[in-house]
Formats: sequence, C-alpha cells, structure tokens
Amino acid sequence: EMHRLSSIAKPDICVITNIGQCHLENLKSRQGVLQAKSEIFDYMSDEGRVVINGDDDMLATLKEIKGNKPIQFGTNTDQTQTLKDVYVTNIVTKGLLGSSCDIHVNNKILHADIPLPGEHMILNAMAAVSVGTLLGLTPKDLLQGISTVKPLGGRSNILRLENMTIIDDCYNANPVSMKAAIDLLSMADTRRVAILGDMFELGINEKALHKEIGIYATKRKLEVLVCVGKLSSNMYDGAVEAGHPNLLYYETREELIKALPTILKDNDTILVKASHGMGFENVVKALQ
Repeated sequence: EMHRLSSIAKPDICVITNIGQCHLENLKSRQGVLQAKSEIFDYMSDEGRVVINGDDDMLATLKEIKGNKPIQFGTNTDQTQTLKDVYVTNIVTKGLLGSSCDIHVNNKILHADIPLPGEHMILNAMAAVSVGTLLGLTPKDLLQGISTVKPLGGRSNILRLENMTIIDDCYNANPVSMKAAIDLLSMADTRRVAILGDMFELGINEKALHKEIGIYATKRKLEVLVCVGKLSSNMYDGAVEAGHPNLLYYETREELIKALPTILKDNDTILVKASHGMGFENVVKALQ
C-alpha cells in the first residue's frame, strides 16, 4: 500500500513518527511494519529528505536514504547517543492543557507552547519543526503554528462539558497509542475513567497485547477501568491479575452505553478509545 501511495504522491519530504505494534495481523512484526513504512521512499525524489523519530529503536537503524542521512528528532535522554538534529529540553507538563519546552534546531532555541497534551505531542511538534525548517519557515512561523494547533475529532480531542471532561481518542487504537492515551488520562486531577475497547489487526499475539493494556492501566492507578468487546475480555483479565480495584466489562458497545449513567460521576475525566471498527464515536455522542 505504501509503495502504491508513494508512486501517486512522489514525495519530496517523508516523515515517519514511530514503528508501533499496528497491522501485525498482516505485517507480523515491528520489523515488518518498518519494511512496509519504508516503501514511502520508493518514489521519493532523488533530492528528497527524510525526517524520523530518532528515539524509536527501529527508525534509528535508518542511516542513509538515497545518499542522504535522515534528519532525526528526539529527546536525547541517552547521553551516549549522538546529538539529534532537532531535540528538546526543559519540558514542562501542564496536564491536559498541554506542555511547554525548548526545541533546539540549527543552533537556535524555540520556546514552544504546545496546546495538545501528551509526550507524543512534543515529538509531533519536533517533527513539524524539522519539516518547517526544511521549507524555510522562520522561528516565528513555526512557533505560531505549534501554539495554535487544534485537535481532530477522535484524536486526543478534549471536550470540556459542564459536568465532565471527555478525551475523545476513539478514531483508532494499537498498543502504543493505547498506552499513550492512558498516560494522558493519568494527568487529570479528577476521578479518571478509562473506557477502552478492542484493538484490531494485531495478529497471533492479540490476546497477550490486550492483557498487557489491562495491566498497564492498573499500574497507572486509574480509578475506573471499563473494558468493552470480545478481545477486551483479555484486557479485563490482565487488570484482574494486576489487582485493579474498580473494573467493569461489557461485551458490546450497546451494553456499555446503557450502563453509562451507573458508571459515571460528576466532574469525571473520561478516556474513550478503541479501534475504529468498534464505533466508539457513538460512545462519545452518548456521553455528550
């Protein structure tokens, strides 16, 4: 698919943000995901540039593409590594309000205010700075773009209602994005409710990967964990084993929606996340 899309787009700049555990049903492993995503380079122009997340262990193995070294962005937390081309320091987390940080690029320091919460949004901002710099944008342009970015529906979109806050992240899910969303919910200073559904296309390890999420959510000390869907019974089992104190399971989305009034309290912060096929946008509508 990437090979075909590359032939259509003929990209001049290619950005890869991570190699996660998605599409494993067909691609089998993260190495398979890397191989598939690398097809984006097949029709890249000869002078094209590649921007990669140097913190990702798989992407860090890409040393040269079409005679050019990729531009790496990242956190430089490992002092033994070579300094990345674009890196971040002085991260200040503001919970669900986002974060601020200093982004270093071309011997300049950009003090960025990122209105979207989560560590992954800092990485996304560095990817944007990398591309913007290649395109000749000024530091002022870059900072204005970052500070005014708006979330898309279903992707870490925070909805503040009169009696609750919803983290609408229902567009899709895989183990990496699920953990990032749980981390995001854990920043809330209210009672935190995670409504998590099935993750599809994970292949032979799907049960173990769902169980891992149940354990992870328990370790993050979320007050309420709601698991929804047939595969998510494994998530529930993992949370039971890890000793989650307030755990619920529903086989279908419809059963969950009926039960919402009995689950929620005023001022809850609620994460809604699952693979797109679970139709969790209907859960968000029901909450609204």
